[in-house]
Amino acid sequence: MWNEKLVDVLVDLGFEQSKCDHSMFVKTSKTVFIVLLVYVDDIVLTGNCSTEISKIKSLLKSKFLIKDLGPLKYFLGIEVLKTKDGLCLSQRKYCLDLLAEFGLTGCKPVNSPIEPNHILTHLCEKDNTPLPDVSVYQKLVGKLIYLSHTRPDIAYSVQYLSQYMHSPTNAHFKIALRLLRYLKGSPGKGLLFKRGDSLELKAFADSDWGKCVNSRKSITGFCIFLGNSLISWKSKKQSTISRSSAEAEYRAMCAATSEVMWLLNILNELKVDTKLPVSLSCDNTAAISIAANPVFHDRTKHFEIDLFFLREKISKGVIKTIGVTSENQTADVFTKGLLVQAHNKVCDILGLFDCFAY
Repeated sequence: MWNEKLVDVLVDLGFEQSKCDHSMFVKTSKTVFIVLLVYVDDIVLTGNCSTEISKIKSLLKSKFLIKDLGPLKYFLGIEVLKTKDGLCLSQRKYCLDLLAEFGLTGCKPVNSPIEPNHILTHLCEKDNTPLPDVSVYQKLVGKLIYLSHTRPDIAYSVQYLSQYMHSPTNAHFKIALRLLRYLKGSPGKGLLFKRGDSLELKAFADSDWGKCVNSRKSITGFCIFLGNSLISWKSKKQSTISRSSAEAEYRAMCAATSEVMWLLNILNELKVDTKLPVSLSCDNTAAISIAANPVFHDRTKHFEIDLFFLREKISKGVIKTIGVTSENQTADVFTKGLLVQAHNKVCDILGLFDCFAY
């Protein structure tokens, strides 16, 4: 009822509710552009006219009992820091509180969130005993999921740990504690949104074929940049089993394409002109060939819907597939554990920045 009342008031004030994200409201006129974001009763308001923003605040105050907290510095546990390069979103306090809760404030840090051969770890019989209290594991992973909103570098590790929420073993808990030791090395690290002239979308899609040893399902990983800033990413186990690495990669490309389509609609509502086609980079030449080839083969006919979807976007000039080498595949960090040097390289590309280290 609260949300329904708020929406009615905002619509009366001239806002339009986003069709892609119902928590976003946009108000436009010839020279004025205002965006309002809502989470329950927390509101972020921004725009290009301070006079209009003040007017909207006054109108909201006449309808509700509100408190103006001034310039955005802290929102839902996320710290907003202005730097000389742009805007940094960090969860430093949240991360430090998490380390303190599990007694790892003084632990020795590690340089990577998860070991490259971690899949073998939970098969060791000595560590395969179930945890006596699963609620501790569930609470830890739940908090790590929220922390991953500003830490894409832990997205794959959290995705892996969250698969065992109902039946974790000692091996899984050790991997979770190792992840906390990684966070101890740079608790203030967050996403940096850099200033720049480019508003071009570019996407990277990758998969790890048959990664799950229990179900042999593959892992989808993708990341999408607006200019040089990371704005969307995902690490998720695929819902169906892929019969080849090309099929797994193709499904990852389709997942990235779906996200690109949603982002294009969001940017359109924000009056941002984006250049088409959007580049989609993949390191699997077979998957790129399947996307370009209109002929169906026996090896591809069982996933025809994905084939039609991606090919349609390519033929309409929305998506352009690009081949990249495995060494330059930014989405690698969302599908597997990487060696320290490769992990650090990808983190730099993703725009992860520690404002508190300077």
